[in-house]
Amino acid sequence: MSGATVYAVQGAAGTVTAIDSGIRFDDHGDHADIDVSEPRLTGFSVHGESPSHFVEHNAHFAAFFDGEGIARVFSESAALEGEAEFSEVKANAPHHGVVVPFGEHSIVSVYNTEGEGSVAGVQIIDGNGNPVGNVVECAGLHGEALSGNLGAIGGCQSGILLISSAGGQPKVEVLEFTAGLGEGRVSTLLGGRGLQYFLGNWDADTVSIIEPGAETPYRLVDLPTRRVHFAVDPVRPRFAYLFTEDGTLHKLDVIAGAVTASIKLTDLYSMDGHWSDPRPRIAVAGDNVFVTDPLAGKIHSVDAETFEENGEIAVKGKPFTIVAIGGSGVLHGGEAHDHADDHDHDDKIYQGYFDDSQISERTLADWEGDWQSVYPLLQDGTLDPVMEHKAKAGTMTAGEYRAYYDVGYQTDVDRITIAGDTFTFHANGQPMEARYEGDGYEILTYEKGNRGVRFIFEKVEGDAAAPQFVQFSDHAIAPQDAHHFHLYWGDDRAALLEELTNWPTYYPSELSGDEVAAEMLAH
Repeated sequence: MSGATVYAVQGAAGTVTAIDSGIRFDDHGDHADIDVSEPRLTGFSVHGESPSHFVEHNAHFAAFFDGEGIARVFSESAALEGEAEFSEVKANAPHHGVVVPFGEHSIVSVYNTEGEGSVAGVQIIDGNGNPVGNVVECAGLHGEALSGNLGAIGGCQSGILLISSAGGQPKVEVLEFTAGLGEGRVSTLLGGRGLQYFLGNWDADTVSIIEPGAETPYRLVDLPTRRVHFAVDPVRPRFAYLFTEDGTLHKLDVIAGAVTASIKLTDLYSMDGHWSDPRPRIAVAGDNVFVTDPLAGKIHSVDAETFEENGEIAVKGKPFTIVAIGGSGVLHGGEAHDHADDHDHDDKIYQGYFDDSQISERTLADWEGDWQSVYPLLQDGTLDPVMEHKAKAGTMTAGEYRAYYDVGYQTDVDRITIAGDTFTFHANGQPMEARYEGDGYEILTYEKGNRGVRFIFEKVEGDAAAPQFVQFSDHAIAPQDAHHFHLYWGDDRAALLEELTNWPTYYPSELSGDEVAAEMLAH
């Protein structure tokens, strides 16, 4: 999500209202500029009977109205401009359901009108309202989330549903529960940011970490008492936070699958009683984790690194639900001239013109995260607009550019995760894991006279099949967080430096295919 909008889903009023957050970002590759103004009501709203599940995908939002069995779908741009423009996607009957917008298609919950009258599963619907394929069964369907280019729907008796892209249209399949999990159900889901995973419930005092494609896709974490709420950390991807009814906030390392820190914040909040009674909720903003405390009329602030309470905010009434919006960026006031000079300087480095003295060693922290290969996006046509754009300004046709990048992007490693010094390569659904240490950098000079820097890391332990060396190239020459990168890997350090035709390229897994294309077009 862009952070430009916030939405108030008002069930009793039958209304979903759009709020302009006042926050805008201008991405410059190595950093983003941020502009902050006063929030405002945009004038946009959609109305209907009993709005419930509200889902965003690729800057399109679907508000499902249970009492009508209809989702009203609109774009963020329409909401910001206050335009009453939306389309409708109809389910087969009124029910507590969901619609997930997915490009020109939608994934729609299907109500079982026979017997008990529960949700039977989901159906893919095209832009004309026609069903595509058969209903994918999921008795008891409830809960949905997105993580990168994957979607998930919970509630099924045998697993969760995964939504992915196949040939430009969505594909829905069941990720079956693995043996030995015991009795439980995933009916609430959150999607990881920066790492591709889902965090879900399981039973009253257990949560599930779900990592599609991993050797063990479901891992359970036991809690000391019943769970009240949980949230993922968008800034520190490997962490999530859990609040339990004994008044304790817990820090969960999703890679290790364990709670690493806990802090007592509030009095007891029993899970007995109605599910909607005011209880603490969590939101992560920058370096702080905020927890509402309805009975005490305040919000607790906890330092995400030290996990110590660093402040309280008094709030009238009973603060309950909380949402954090925004991100990291550079504020510019009267620095326009200097800022323009900085951008010119950065552009020269990006294009490969720099002095040796400007180069600094980098650590794997610059590339930490969950990354997707762009090769499948080239193959399924998602990147066609990028090729057409290149043809307008370049010397080849769109087809010739596509053939060129087909060689450059080609790889069977469709996903890479980097956590600390550990790489996990995912090829054809099989993971390879190894630890790497820095092995310096090499400067390359290209035919055009511009240059590039390869930052090199050598394997110190891990799977035998994992490459001995990995070499990063991302147009940067000093420490900074990468927005995308080219990666070279193999067992011969010198031979890799000679490789100039195949450069598998990776973007954050949290981006949809269309968002990756937009990033490429912006640069």
